[in-house]
Amino acid sequence: MELTSRERICLALQHKEADRVPFSLGFSFNRPALEDFQHYMKIPTYEQAIDYIEELNDLKWLIVPYTANNSRMCTIGDTQYDEWGVGRRFVSYGRGCYDEIFEYPLKNINTVKDLNSYEWPKTEWFDFTQIKDIIKKTNKKSKNKNEYCFRFSAGTLFEHSWYLRGFENFFMDLVTEPDYANEVLKRVTDFFIDFSIKTLQAADGLVDIAFVGDDLAGQEGLLMSPELYKNMIKPHHKRLYDTLKQFDVKLMYHSDGAIHHLVPELMDAGIDILEALQFDAKGMDPEMLKNNYGDRLSFHGGISVQSTLPFKKPQDVIDEVNERFRVLGKNGGYILAPSHAIQTGTPPENVNALFESAMKCVYK
Repeated sequence: MELTSRERICLALQHKEADRVPFSLGFSFNRPALEDFQHYMKIPTYEQAIDYIEELNDLKWLIVPYTANNSRMCTIGDTQYDEWGVGRRFVSYGRGCYDEIFEYPLKNINTVKDLNSYEWPKTEWFDFTQIKDIIKKTNKKSKNKNEYCFRFSAGTLFEHSWYLRGFENFFMDLVTEPDYANEVLKRVTDFFIDFSIKTLQAADGLVDIAFVGDDLAGQEGLLMSPELYKNMIKPHHKRLYDTLKQFDVKLMYHSDGAIHHLVPELMDAGIDILEALQFDAKGMDPEMLKNNYGDRLSFHGGISVQSTLPFKKPQDVIDEVNERFRVLGKNGGYILAPSHAIQTGTPPENVNALFESAMKCVYK
């Protein structure tokens, strides 16, 4: 009997084999890539293409509505500001664009005392009362009367800190001004703890995964030493993760890049699922991760948006899907997904090969 999406993922996270491997869209598509897929599949509208792919997706995002009537989230000229006061602009790369940070609100706030003058975001700016209705409406929309698994974003502590301060500035702070860096991290963590508690209380057991993380690695290796992570970032991770664990949710940790050297520390901090799995990065090996950590850690991602999906043939995509299923899916513990957003220029026939082969990864 076919399981619901929620049953399928929960079994996988218990390291048990379900009916088939769970499938997630991860960070989904860059819009031009989905438009190409829409035309390839002869789907009449873009909205119907979204419905098509979402029907395949076992894992949904829960977005808590922002409802504050204030001037913090706004657009001024070509710059969009978020609830933290971080300013982003859309930067074109041809058919599509990315939103890049152009304004770092703490760039010129250099002392712990001066941090008191900054307006930090408040959880009162969000409407947690809508959470149950959002989940119910999403489930009801399914053509197959499915019950989906839901995750919500519970915080990226290091990333939000450098979004506020600037990438180079915050790295310097971690080394030369640790008290200041710790205070920024503390305030970011305080917000996400409050936000997570209110989200999970309002969800009342309907959310199974808290999405956490920080990009702590690049293509060749870590962005910081393990010692710097352990001394400066990990205490804040652990404080948030200990709070989340009180609600019986699994922690899905995201990092791009060659993160493998930090996996033991991240597990000690409390993560349950390692996410993105950028196997194009140096030293990232699915066999090693599964053999060393697969009895305690689950995995999400692993289908390359960097090489296989954009540049290879449909059969190569099918082969990679089957290999990830063989290695990472053994005895459960794996949610098959792209390693990040499917990029503009990805051949739609490769995307279709991903979807079709993922649905055929059936446990015997």
